[in-house]
Amino acid sequence: MKLKYAFSVAALAFASQVSAQVKWDLPAAYPANNFHSENLVQFANDVDKASGGKLKITVHPNASLFKAPEIKRAVQQGQAQVGEILLVNYQNEWQPFGIDGLPFLADSYDSSMKLYQATKPFLEKKLNEQGMSLLYAVAWPPQGIYVKKPINAAADLKGVKWRAYSPATARIAELVGAQPVTVQAAELSQAMATGVVESYMSSGSTGVDSKTYEHIKYWYDTQAWLPKNAVLVNKAAFDALDAPTKQAVLKAAADAEARGWTASKRVNTESVEKLKANGMNIMQPSAQLKADMKKVGDTMLKEWLDKAGPEGKAMVDAYRK
Repeated sequence: MKLKYAFSVAALAFASQVSAQVKWDLPAAYPANNFHSENLVQFANDVDKASGGKLKITVHPNASLFKAPEIKRAVQQGQAQVGEILLVNYQNEWQPFGIDGLPFLADSYDSSMKLYQATKPFLEKKLNEQGMSLLYAVAWPPQGIYVKKPINAAADLKGVKWRAYSPATARIAELVGAQPVTVQAAELSQAMATGVVESYMSSGSTGVDSKTYEHIKYWYDTQAWLPKNAVLVNKAAFDALDAPTKQAVLKAAADAEARGWTASKRVNTESVEKLKANGMNIMQPSAQLKADMKKVGDTMLKEWLDKAGPEGKAMVDAYRK
């Protein structure tokens, strides 16, 4: 009898443990071997460990659960509890989301971190209004120009089929006279293979992920901007957790942010070496190309400030302080 009682107590304990376990989905847009995706998996493992298995987060990389433009809405509506987005993708919804895609406003890791710290309070406020919270953000490596032919000035990009993945990259195409084509990361290799894309601006990391060197042979290291991926959580889902599990999530997020920025710097160096090893010509931009792109950046900052209003001005002022 005692043995039977002991079994039933153990079974009840196990059942309550299972029912107390919470499962979250985390959609992401980039390949499983991308450093952002690897960081998300580490974040999920840290949460699992720190919560004693109470919260299990499943990472869905490579736009396998939701396509890149759908992830934010999925988190907002609770279809996914947490998700990773590229902030600049959402500039049309709220101009300040695009601040770290403005060319040459912040063009190094130090200035990118400074921009993040200056804009974070505005970002958090907006996401809170939308029923979400910011868990952490990590910068991509600096952006350069991938192009099929050598270029000396912006005029050399006239008529080139240019991959646009955000409002800012589409606007750059317009300003240099290129032909913008909207292509998300998951479709990039195919777009280059079929000639839909001949040029685009992105990091060395994206070039390696998409094997750009198989189709395009020149990369100009313009260090134009360092866009950030942000990991957002649905507020209702987060609020439903008990206090220790909330702490586990926040601690894992802080660790992921620090680890992610370090990884981004490492990947930047490694990616350029990998591109070179695979036949990519790593080029320094000419003085003319630099001047042309700086002009593009100045035009875009002015346009952005006109649209972003007092909020945008406050963000730029906070950054330039």
